[in-house]
Amino acid sequence: MTIERLEVPAGIYACRIAEVRPGTTRAGDERWSLCLVVTDGPFAGKHAAWDFIVFSTRGRCRARLVFAALDVPAKGKVTVGPFDLEGRVALVEVRPVEYVNPDGQTVRRNDVPYDGWRRLPTAGRAEP
Repeated sequence: MTIERLEVPAGIYACRIAEVRPGTTRAGDERWSLCLVVTDGPFAGKHAAWDFIVFSTRGRCRARLVFAALDVPAKGKVTVGPFDLEGRVALVEVRPVEYVNPDGQTVRRNDVPYDGWRRLPTAGRAEP
């Protein structure tokens, strides 16, 4: 059995962070899960992907890349909470990936590559 979780095809979309779920990784590092929703075009309102920011030594560089794309301060000592990201918009690349879950089911969903975040020319919060 295959579980299909692809609402938009591969591409680059203006996406709004619709939800942020704080949590931790198995290693105990802080992780924020980001729900990305397309803001305009034929796929407006569709779920693009879930992406993650991990606040570990190894993940710090990518966190800065995502923050910069979202027009959030990313240099020096910064205090940002997970919900400060909700409503922010950036250009995000999504691509399909496939994996087999522990139940043996094949899951197809969209993924964001490591460097798949770019700042919009008019970065910031989406209009209400």
